[in-house]
Amino acid sequence: MNIQLSKLLLALCVILSFSAAGVAIAFRSVPFILLAFLLGFALMGFGIAQKRKQSES
Repeated sequence: MNIQLSKLLLALCVILSFSAAGVAIAFRSVPFILLAFLLGFALMGFGIAQKRKQSES
């Protein structure tokens, strides 16, 4: 089993950012909700782009 540490850390960061969005929803902090969601989607998009680039080469 080959675990790629960079992809694992990226996945954990995505999970943490969406979890932070949940916490922000509980606190009803709209700026923090938007920030956490944007960060989560940006990190997820970055990971998908990396995977696509890796599969092309």
